[in-house]
Amino acid sequence: MPDRSTDDPPLWLFADQLGPHVWDTEEFAGREIVLVESSRALGRKPYHRQKLHLVLSGMRHLAEQLGDRVTYLRTGTYREALEKVGRPVLVHQPTSFPASDMVQRFRKEGLVTEVRPTPTFALSKDEFDEWAGDRDTFRMEEFYRAQRERFGILMEGDSPVGGKWNYDHDNRESPPKDATTLGVKAPWKPREDDIDDRVRADLDAADWPMVGEDGPRRFAVTHDEATKALAHFVRHRLDTFGPYEDAVLAQDWAMAHSLLSVPLNLGALHPLEAVHAAEQAYHDGTARLSSVEGFVRQVIGWREYVWQLYWRFGRGYTRRNHLRARTPLPDWWSELDADAVTAKCLSSALSDVRDRGWTHHIPRLMILGNHAMQRGYVPAELNDWFATAFVDGFAWVMPANVIGMSQHADGGRMATKPYASGGAYIDRMTDFCSGCAFDPKVRVGEKACPFTAGYWQFVHRHRGVMESNHRTKRAVATMDQLSDLDALLEQESAREEF
Repeated sequence: MPDRSTDDPPLWLFADQLGPHVWDTEEFAGREIVLVESSRALGRKPYHRQKLHLVLSGMRHLAEQLGDRVTYLRTGTYREALEKVGRPVLVHQPTSFPASDMVQRFRKEGLVTEVRPTPTFALSKDEFDEWAGDRDTFRMEEFYRAQRERFGILMEGDSPVGGKWNYDHDNRESPPKDATTLGVKAPWKPREDDIDDRVRADLDAADWPMVGEDGPRRFAVTHDEATKALAHFVRHRLDTFGPYEDAVLAQDWAMAHSLLSVPLNLGALHPLEAVHAAEQAYHDGTARLSSVEGFVRQVIGWREYVWQLYWRFGRGYTRRNHLRARTPLPDWWSELDADAVTAKCLSSALSDVRDRGWTHHIPRLMILGNHAMQRGYVPAELNDWFATAFVDGFAWVMPANVIGMSQHADGGRMATKPYASGGAYIDRMTDFCSGCAFDPKVRVGEKACPFTAGYWQFVHRHRGVMESNHRTKRAVATMDQLSDLDALLEQESAREEF
């Protein structure tokens, strides 16, 4: 253990607190840093192998950067590590209820001396509570506008740049016809080094449960890498991002997305760094306003909103099951067996998760989430799957996204309607339907699309929910006019092939 004379308590960093805005502030300059690899935490759930690689690579790269300043411990538990440190540590509040509870236990036992607010988000919890007041339901758009005003992003005085807050209508284009890729410059890619080689060897030797395939590291894990990835995105990809933000091409897994969710969620990049860089691109004339606004909305709107609602909705939120979904996740789903799936869109989404631990938001919501809601998969199981199988998945990320937005399991606290759709949406926004064994226009028969038929089965099963919502009641009236509804329901009740 390095000999240090300072009386300041060491700063213990979790694996999602890796950026200099956490440890290189004026207060913490030069202070001892504690990093811990807990084999129990890393092996507790079947995480994607590439996610484990990113976490370990990020921690070990930071340790190399900090040199003698760091105390790096590999132990079975966090408690064992803190006992080895030999004196109480200071820590920023972790990003989950279980980890926060653990830290509070350590504080009562004298292993932790102080718990500071989380520094990896733009808005503090106290500021959000002041904004939210005693309301029980929320609208992201209201929060997003408040964020823009608070931080002065894309603002001209008290008004939004361009006169509009939201350019979502401009950012819903279908993929270019007959194109296989968007044709933008490939995303920034890190250069693996000896640290990554050792991580890969350690994972080869580990007996932890894992899912997914090994593969090259595709995401930034250090602040230096993240700033390079951000600059590359802003220069080469941001302008195209907006119009095709909801589009999917089978041969273009990243489209024009930033791939910054990993360094953001590892705390290696601060969200305000990202939005300021994008805003500057608009002012420099290198990216259209609709693209910049769409990216800003993702980062300081949706991402911050989801973070705050994790705490606001509370511990029991992941157990919500408003639609009474009871079907366990199939083995082919949890094992990422894309070859067991016939539908091109669903097979592609699963293979992307298997091979990279990542898809963008439309495959997550409108393919994977849509299928899961139609088939009634247990929301809590689905939430755990997203949190472990995705490289950017963490405990705080998924509940509002999965329980609320994707599965409507909270009864409308997060979203005003269930996000269920038939094959027509997938046909319009992707290129999967061409050449698929199923036809999005067919409801009954050998070529019946499981999304199209599944949608009408879902509407029938949840008729009361859909009828009582002004945004979905028309679907019930349309369903009642289907001449083949009985045949469809019989077919879908026995469907085993998707």
